Amino acid sequence: MTAEEVRRVAFAGTPEFAAIALRALLAAGWEVPFVLTQPDRPAGRGMKLSPSPVKRVAQEAGIPVLQPARLKSEEDRRELLALPAPDVLVVAAYGLILPPEVLHWPRWGCLNIHASLLPRWRGAAPIVRAIEAGDAETGVTLMQMDEGLDTGPMVASVATPIAAKESAGSLHDRLAALGAELLLRVLPELPRYLAQARAQPAEGATYAAKITPQERWVDWSQPASVIERRLRAFDPHPGAQSLLRGVPLKLWRGQVLEGGTAEPPGTVTAVGPEGITVQAGEGSLRLTELQRPGGKRLPAAEFLRGFPISVGERFLTGGD
Repeated sequence: MTAEEVRRVAFAGTPEFAAIALRALLAAGWEVPFVLTQPDRPAGRGMKLSPSPVKRVAQEAGIPVLQPARLKSEEDRRELLALPAPDVLVVAAYGLILPPEVLHWPRWGCLNIHASLLPRWRGAAPIVRAIEAGDAETGVTLMQMDEGLDTGPMVASVATPIAAKESAGSLHDRLAALGAELLLRVLPELPRYLAQARAQPAEGATYAAKITPQERWVDWSQPASVIERRLRAFDPHPGAQSLLRGVPLKLWRGQVLEGGTAEPPGTVTAVGPEGITVQAGEGSLRLTELQRPGGKRLPAAEFLRGFPISVGERFLTGGD
């Protein structure tokens, strides 16, 4: 088996997670004939159209970029399928469903970089859901794509522990790097890896649903340990939040405390430079990093200097 069997590696992806893999492909010298990415989206305070991280990498490297809004119809796919078929299409967080006509177009099909140990956490938000669930480990799976949602045969995988205080942001960066490394290990011998690919077991399959707007609001009736994981899972996006005096505050970091008081969940039971202690449904959570609207993320001591909080005040869920 030689590297010449796979030469032209097309790429489909959109966010930074995918851009890291594309950079690795280019740095390793692989020929990338074209890139697929989502259309430019409004971003920033001025809401100007902004290219995706993947598009920026491709443009810097002089690679042709295609940005179809969808791939459902024959017309949607016309420009793409008019190109010479690549040996393989690597897909990472692209954001569009690939129809059968695209899945079977490359010589060796489509290879997906998925940020979980499949079949656990199929779907859109595997990193967030792994932290939120308190998983001890996660990883990256390279999967040959089929018509299902992250259900294709597993080509290779690598596992990594989830640290006790790890945020979705730090785990994202580690998994992106691991995914790029795994891809570069597999591509030179892709036909052999594909021949040994394993079907996903039905047992242990879970779905990582997208984050809904309501989920951003902290439910103080939950155990403090659950809330603390939610804070880390939603860091850096979209951020967990709670209302205090009608002001939506983002809560970034917390420390679980044993015991508690008889006060209703959400009640502030202690305030000090080390943090703001809030009663939860089980135990208490000491908030150690917060952010007010228009402000910066701050340690509790600094936050309190600009936004004093008193014992007895109560954090509420949006809509309460």
